[in-house]
Amino acid sequence: MASLDTKLVNVLGDRTAKALETGIGAKTVMDLLRHYPRRYEVRGELTDISTLKPNDDVTILAEIFSVNVRPLHGRKGTILEVVVTDGSAKLSLTFFNQAWRERDLRVGRQGLFAGKVGEFNNKRQLAHPDYELITDGADVDSAVDQFAGKFLPVYSATGKLPSWKLAQCIALAVEALDDIPDFLPERIRLNHRYPTLREALTWLHNPTDLSQAESARQRLTFDEAFLLQLLLAQRKDQLRKLSATARPARLGGLLEAFDLSLPFQLTQGQREVGVEIESDLAQSHPMHRLLQGEVGSGKTVLAIRAMLAVVDSGGQAALLAPTEVLAQQHLRTLKKLLGPLGEGGMLGGSDHATQVTLITGSQSAVSRRESNALAASGDAGIVIGTHALLSESVAFHDLGLVVVDEQHRFGVEQRDGLKAKAQFPPHLLVMTATPIPRTVAMTIFGDLDVSTLRELPLGRQPITTHVIASLEKPAHLSRAWARIREEVALGHQAYVVAPRISASSPTDADMEFLFGNASQELTSVEELAPMLHAGPLSGLRVAILHGQLNSDEKEKTMSAFAYGEIDVLVSTTVIEVGVDVPNATMMIIMDADRFGVSQLHQLRGRVGRGDAAGLCLLVTTAEPESSARIRLEAVAASNDGFELSRIDLEQRREGDVLGVSQSGTRSHLRLLRVLRDESLIDLARKDAQDLVQSDPLLSHHPDLIQELKKISADESVDYIDKG
Repeated sequence: MASLDTKLVNVLGDRTAKALETGIGAKTVMDLLRHYPRRYEVRGELTDISTLKPNDDVTILAEIFSVNVRPLHGRKGTILEVVVTDGSAKLSLTFFNQAWRERDLRVGRQGLFAGKVGEFNNKRQLAHPDYELITDGADVDSAVDQFAGKFLPVYSATGKLPSWKLAQCIALAVEALDDIPDFLPERIRLNHRYPTLREALTWLHNPTDLSQAESARQRLTFDEAFLLQLLLAQRKDQLRKLSATARPARLGGLLEAFDLSLPFQLTQGQREVGVEIESDLAQSHPMHRLLQGEVGSGKTVLAIRAMLAVVDSGGQAALLAPTEVLAQQHLRTLKKLLGPLGEGGMLGGSDHATQVTLITGSQSAVSRRESNALAASGDAGIVIGTHALLSESVAFHDLGLVVVDEQHRFGVEQRDGLKAKAQFPPHLLVMTATPIPRTVAMTIFGDLDVSTLRELPLGRQPITTHVIASLEKPAHLSRAWARIREEVALGHQAYVVAPRISASSPTDADMEFLFGNASQELTSVEELAPMLHAGPLSGLRVAILHGQLNSDEKEKTMSAFAYGEIDVLVSTTVIEVGVDVPNATMMIIMDADRFGVSQLHQLRGRVGRGDAAGLCLLVTTAEPESSARIRLEAVAASNDGFELSRIDLEQRREGDVLGVSQSGTRSHLRLLRVLRDESLIDLARKDAQDLVQSDPLLSHHPDLIQELKKISADESVDYIDKG
């Protein structure tokens, strides 16, 4: 007998075990049993051989008429041909490289044979059929009932491991299973009326009917959700037990002065989330909060308020941004909004002002030393930076709050590296401008408290989006460039986004495409910008921006664009988040089908941020009915980021949704689908939280502890550590 941890070599032998490890990565019985069926085929009622048609799925009762083994023509191997008859007609059964079956398939024996009818040399045949031979003296009617009504699992196969071979191996593994411990607490299992773990594994691979298979699938899917939610609930419980310095709001401080200086009113949603953050900061355990919101919903203002509250209490705040362009944009935004409140120790600065400094990897040595000194002394209450903040040379006087912008771009180690620079566990606020459906948020960020901003600030202008099919209607692309000229003539500015930085030198064909006369794609900034400057946008001030420019060039370009000294910025996606130029009213995205739904939504959020309405044009060569074109039409039809995020996630692999595909390991999530299984995740979340509340260490559930250890050992669990 075998346990789930038994090596396959001990159950199936060395040769088969090696084939399974190479083919599907299975080393143990559990690995193999977690190779779940994709679907089931049901053997039908018996069919007369004389009525068979190509592509029919059939089951026949027949007698073996002849058996012949012969070599394959022109290559190694053999073919076993078995001719069977039901008395009315004959049918050929073929088996490649399986001469050993001749021992069982002997002339005169009766059997049941099932498969798809094919044709070869105008002769009907079944290739590699399933079969069951009837022993002498057995009840034929009983054998037919059992065989013809059976549900056959169909597995994802490889070249050397067809589905039928996998089914054989899995059937042997299931048969060898001993009584196995069930890690799911009995109370939870009975409450949901789930089968035991052994029953679930048996039923899924060998069901007597589809309801049994569905019951098994529900149990195993719940297991995945429950284990994940349990890890998150434990992590959240552990975080609440850490001690942090409370940072309560202070009357007459920087935060109060900042609120009074704002030239606009906070939305109701901003005020509500602001109260949540202030309440968290006042606690003696660290805040762990995710702030998500629509493009332009005002997350940055709330982050500034949180940082000022910490500065009021004598602490410092660090804002970690994924790119230098975004870090510099944050610096400009903070200086603009803070005004004299951010000029501590300077002429004209407010009496209780602080300083804001920037630390990036491409700073000059002198500038870096000055910024490091401001951070270490505490003179800079707010320190903005990229990954450079993580270097050993950067120290803080009293780091009380870490704000992580665009959290999904940072790994666990990077975030924890910054937190380690604090004397005590700091408060943490992570922000994302990519709206996350509720189920995904509680699956990925289940250890965080989630705040959501849905409404846009008053005065935010609508954005109109259109798809331009450049091959079908090239004149529309020419019209797009003319629209940019019209916007610039009105005193506005525009973005043109391309998916790549560089490509081969532009050709005459490229120039024809630019003017709407050919089908050559333009996909790079360095190729596109000079052609625009020489062609349809001649006379306008055109500049480029991408990640390979040095820090000074990027800062100079963004500042010039922000001050209206550049008409058209040709850029990669470095402008995707955080860039705020209210005078920019138009964006053209080249090869828009190269981008995901959420990314397109983020990009177009760079326009319509001022008094004038925004226009976004999505240029594509995708076919009208293609999935890429449908995706673009969905973006054009809606400005609701939450609706679009669901569309985006429905089109992506589960590994991409959960961040697992980047880990390079096999996730324990095989059945769970975060959008489809929303109600199941809700159940699992509640059960996990109740269990951790009553038994934080799971001391009464040793089997569950062992199962969690297996998952925790998997590198792919890093994706749940996004807090």
